[in-house]
Amino acid sequence: MSLLTKVLKMDCKQVIEAQRNCVYTVVFGNKFHQLPKLSGSTSLEMQNNAAVATEDKEEEMVETSEGDKGLLKPSQHPSHQKVKSLKEMPGPKTFSNLIEFFWKDGFARIHEIQQKHVQEYGKIFKSHFGPKLVVSIADRDMVAQVLREEGSMPQRADMDSWQEYRDLRGRATGLISAEGEQWLKMRRVLRQKMVKPSDVAIFSRGINEVISDLIKRIHILRHEEEDGETVTNVNSLFFKYSMEGVATVLYECRLGCLENQIPKCTLEYIEALELMFSSFKSTMYAGAIPKWLRPIIPKPWREFCRSWDGLFKFSQIHVDNKINEIKNLLDQGKKIEGGLLTTLLRRKELTIEEIYANMTEMLLAGVDTTSFTLSWATYLLAKHPEVQDSVYKEIVHNLGKDEVPDAHHIPNLPMIRALLKETLRLFPVLPGNGRVTHKDMIVGGYLIPKGTQLALCHYATSYQEENFASAKEFQPERWLRKNNMDRVDNFGSIPFGYGIRSCIGKRIAELEIHLALIQLLQHFEIKKSPKTKSVFAKTHGLLTPADAISVKFADRK
Repeated sequence: MSLLTKVLKMDCKQVIEAQRNCVYTVVFGNKFHQLPKLSGSTSLEMQNNAAVATEDKEEEMVETSEGDKGLLKPSQHPSHQKVKSLKEMPGPKTFSNLIEFFWKDGFARIHEIQQKHVQEYGKIFKSHFGPKLVVSIADRDMVAQVLREEGSMPQRADMDSWQEYRDLRGRATGLISAEGEQWLKMRRVLRQKMVKPSDVAIFSRGINEVISDLIKRIHILRHEEEDGETVTNVNSLFFKYSMEGVATVLYECRLGCLENQIPKCTLEYIEALELMFSSFKSTMYAGAIPKWLRPIIPKPWREFCRSWDGLFKFSQIHVDNKINEIKNLLDQGKKIEGGLLTTLLRRKELTIEEIYANMTEMLLAGVDTTSFTLSWATYLLAKHPEVQDSVYKEIVHNLGKDEVPDAHHIPNLPMIRALLKETLRLFPVLPGNGRVTHKDMIVGGYLIPKGTQLALCHYATSYQEENFASAKEFQPERWLRKNNMDRVDNFGSIPFGYGIRSCIGKRIAELEIHLALIQLLQHFEIKKSPKTKSVFAKTHGLLTPADAISVKFADRK
């Protein structure tokens, strides 16, 4: 049987995953916004000023990038070095990629393949995915150069399949899928409630209510085990926490994901949503299959559309509920107050279809990111009790064992922040990111033409010794600042991206994770259980735990 015949006969899921290496990671690279690191004593008001200043600076990046220090401009390129063409750039052959990804299950090892290719071809190399050329960059300084030289409207990647679905269904694009002026307009609208620390701090109360239910749920789950302490599959538990937290922030409502007795209809919907997320990840790049092949392999595109239908339906129900709630309050002459969704509906800066689209895409962006990171963090704390003890002592000293934290307390808990940074360095939810060059660039001695797809290999740079000493070791203290003037910036690990197209919800995600970790450690000592196995990462679009994580939640004495 020929190679092509084997490929065509393979499971549809494998076929449509062929371009996940360079594309899925591009989408979620916008997850949450990168801002300057702040000292533990900085007030919330000062943080607000820093956030506004940084955001404004990023939106003017196209004008200021020429003044960036240390950047390699084409005119500054050393004359004694020959500028090479893409033809001279090394990289795996197309046939080798086919073998790697289809025969060797490369789709589950994209993060490892990054490292393998760096060893074989260097820190800048090219790959062919069918007719698509991708230049991969796995060097901290080259990544910094690419991101710092971006214009005012950076382009992530070719997202024709997303746009085709929206055209087919008459849907608008959201912040993740939009490009150009449309993206810039939505970014400026959404940042009003998602970037300033004072705006994000408002979500603390709602998130803490969800965390209270999370802790109650842990008590119930651990009593189902013989030792009375182990919780099996924290991945599922944190998925439900993330779903509930996202609903609280985006839709200003609760779903009941963590209730002791989940209503049947809610439970069925949660299960359907989990299935839809899974299906979505395996089919979201169905557009990679040529249209002429869809009659032969119809399932990927059909599942791709059905997944999006489910996402939009879920968001539309909750947006419409909020519209009706606001209408009823207006009819009664009552004051309208609320969070993100209420503000978007009242200001009318976005159309209702644009609000549906943004709520849908932010839901997609928020759930797995938070749940995976919390799963990895508890796993690492269980394996490293000395780190856990250090973090817990800081919490008791700077906050108190029983004090419920909010956003104002986070700057005074640098180890909690360092714990999150180090978790994301070792297990970046997004193993890579993408950009399309908006101009000709010289990167690593190669001339990269305008319009070239770049893959920024964040997983590879996170494990490079020149970026992080003892890179394979879990050392949160590496992120601590020595004093107020010290900065611990490192383009070797930028899990939320950088610049104007970084993840707009970064502060919200950090708040959900910080508050959860603090209160988990206030209540429990997280330990290894007989059911705790060594868990490795796999790539499933995002970087996920390959197996269920099980740990003990022992009561603090």
